[in-house]
Amino acid sequence: MREVVLDTETTGLDPKNGDRIVEIGAIELFNHMPTGHYFHKYLNPDRSMPQEAFAVHGLSDDFLKGKPRFIDIMDEFISFVGDAKMVIHNASFDMRFLNAELKRAGGEIYSDQQAIDTLLIARKKFPGAQNSLDALCRRFSIDNSGREKHGALLDSELLSDVYLELIGGRQPGLVLRTDKGRNLEQYDTPRRDVRKKRKTELKSLLTDVEKANHEEFLKTLGADSVWKKYYL
Repeated sequence: MREVVLDTETTGLDPKNGDRIVEIGAIELFNHMPTGHYFHKYLNPDRSMPQEAFAVHGLSDDFLKGKPRFIDIMDEFISFVGDAKMVIHNASFDMRFLNAELKRAGGEIYSDQQAIDTLLIARKKFPGAQNSLDALCRRFSIDNSGREKHGALLDSELLSDVYLELIGGRQPGLVLRTDKGRNLEQYDTPRRDVRKKRKTELKSLLTDVEKANHEEFLKTLGADSVWKKYYL
């Protein structure tokens, strides 16, 4: 099962007032696990950036003026999403903006049924609690320390972790490979290393004597031993 976790940044709160999308970030999941494929674009909104919106995401007029317009990346975006469900936090907001951009560019709008709203899931699971993305990251002990400002791709990464926790943790998609029976290259999209890295590497518990003994043991193994194929 293929899903796309998605987030946008905008110039404001309502496309009917002329607000536009300035960033789209999306991450592919297969069987609820990240594949490493992603979509990320900054967009020229053809309008000035209100100070209130700039304070949220930090995307300035100067930064965006040389970026493509939505119509320029529309086909690439539509191809990436395909018929996958879009996992979005507060989906009505992003879907309203996406459909406004698609309509303006002459594209086919999305049905609300194609979206999975993690905010609604969280509200049902934790009624009365704070269910913002930051609050859910704290609840599930997901590291969001790099989120000084909103960013569509970073927020999609955080939301993918939150979504897996909301649907019961990683057990539903606990598989070693997520590409069985499909061609991951068919979407022709970039891939990210989705492995989490520690800020500080753990110190090895092996002593120098133990390391030396291990090296001596390896010398006794045959050239075709499985250990030697994977030992670095």
